[in-house]
Amino acid sequence: MESRKIDQFFKIANEVIVDQESEIKLSLVCLLAGGHLLIEDRPGMGKTTLVKLISKLLGLQESRIQFTNDLLPADILGASIFNKESQSFQFYKGPIFSNFVLADEINRATPKTQSACLQAMEEGEIHIDGENYLLPKPFFLVATQNPLENVGTFPLPESQLDRFLMRLQLGFPSRHAEKSILLGKDRNQWIQELQSLFNPTEVLAMMESVDAIKVSSTALDYLQDIVEKSRSLAWGLSPRAARNFNQAAKANAFVEGRNFVIPEDYQAVGIAVMNHRLRSLEGKASTSSRQLAEEILNSVPVP
Repeated sequence: MESRKIDQFFKIANEVIVDQESEIKLSLVCLLAGGHLLIEDRPGMGKTTLVKLISKLLGLQESRIQFTNDLLPADILGASIFNKESQSFQFYKGPIFSNFVLADEINRATPKTQSACLQAMEEGEIHIDGENYLLPKPFFLVATQNPLENVGTFPLPESQLDRFLMRLQLGFPSRHAEKSILLGKDRNQWIQELQSLFNPTEVLAMMESVDAIKVSSTALDYLQDIVEKSRSLAWGLSPRAARNFNQAAKANAFVEGRNFVIPEDYQAVGIAVMNHRLRSLEGKASTSSRQLAEEILNSVPVP
């Protein structure tokens, strides 16, 4: 049943967004692994459209936060406001209290505001005025960001980047895909007219199924070889990143209809998991993090 609905998910998603099959699949894999997603590209490339489509098909309560340089942490998390009637402070929840949070153009906000999302992304709760507030489950934060050379952007610190399980880049559509965009109906209207395929309970059930995917000792050895190689070529993957890498491979196996991980699962998600976490040891600007990720995957023997 789940596999048929996932097949339907991909069929509909690939009709709405043409020529992005890999990015759509990786986005779903990322979310079913319980991770958060960063999509980086120029304005107008379809980042927000992709996020809205996934949220709609998964049937999740969505909130959108437009990040700007004057946005404050309280605008994201919420704030305690004094209630005259009760003579006490009352906490009013911010837009982060949602199943699916779109942090649009996250790197246009100041580092202080960006960091407001850290605890929420790692622990699924926030701490304000001595109180802990649990976020709804499932909780996904999907952020879009513009390239750093764009005016008015602030780079995400490494601690923030490491909270994202994957980073994707959409790139320009093919000529065929762009023609379908020009001739077709408005994508945002199309998404609004779609019926949800899942609901939050079903999404949580799929995430539990991902947790139950089996990982053999051979598969784990392959993952550890990749992690060790990353640390020899670059400022490599942390233990948290390695754990997340393994979870992403399990989610890929689930989407492929298997209950066990094979090396191809690590290869399928490897670049998206590693490309924002690697820095060349020599600091060579000519070697991009994506090139490092490709070099690592190509150099580690497959068992």
